[in-house]
Amino acid sequence: MTKPVALNNLPVKNTVAGHYGRFVHGERSTLAFWEISEGAISPMHQHPHEQITYVAAGIFEMEIDGVKYELLQHDTLVIPPNALHGGRAVKDCKLIDSFCPVREDYR
Repeated sequence: MTKPVALNNLPVKNTVAGHYGRFVHGERSTLAFWEISEGAISPMHQHPHEQITYVAAGIFEMEIDGVKYELLQHDTLVIPPNALHGGRAVKDCKLIDSFCPVREDYR
């Protein structure tokens, strides 16, 4: 993507129940904008990508390698590559995730 695009003009993908994402892909990274419904579960999973999560709104409970964190608005968290992680939206959430390398599965 080499020109500006309004976030609302990006297609929405429902990747997991209650998870609605819009994605921007560069050559080496992906930026994901999520809207996650209260109570929605992000199943435990792992991937080779480094992930940085930012909570723009809401409360999200994240578990990484057996440790739980309550993420509040404006909190950030780095998830290392291959770390087992998952979570739950305690309240409706807006999250921004960066992934490196690119998440081809989100194209």
